[in-house]
Amino acid sequence: MSQTDEVLVEEGNDAEVLLEHPAFNRSIDSIVETTFQRFVNSQHTEKEERENAYAHYRALVDLVNTLKQRVIVRDEIHTKIERDNSETDERMDH
Repeated sequence: MSQTDEVLVEEGNDAEVLLEHPAFNRSIDSIVETTFQRFVNSQHTEKEERENAYAHYRALVDLVNTLKQRVIVRDEIHTKIERDNSETDERMDH
C-alpha cells in the first residue's frame, strides 16, 4: 500500500469513528436543529440572518458528507487490495 493510500485509510478510519460515535451524532443533530430553528424563525426581511443560518447548515452537511466520503475511499482501497491479493494468489496457484 502506498503512503498516500495509508493516509487515506487512516483518515477513513478516523472518520468512521466519528460517524459512529453517539456523542458526535448528538452534537451534529443538535447544531443542525438549532440552525434550522434560527432559519425558520427568522423573518423574510432578515436576509443576512437567513443566509448565515443556511450557510451554517450547508457547512454541517458538507462536514458529514466529507467524513462519509473518507470512509468510502478507505473501503475502495481495501477492496482494491483484496482484489489484487486474490489475483496474485490465483497466479501463484497456477
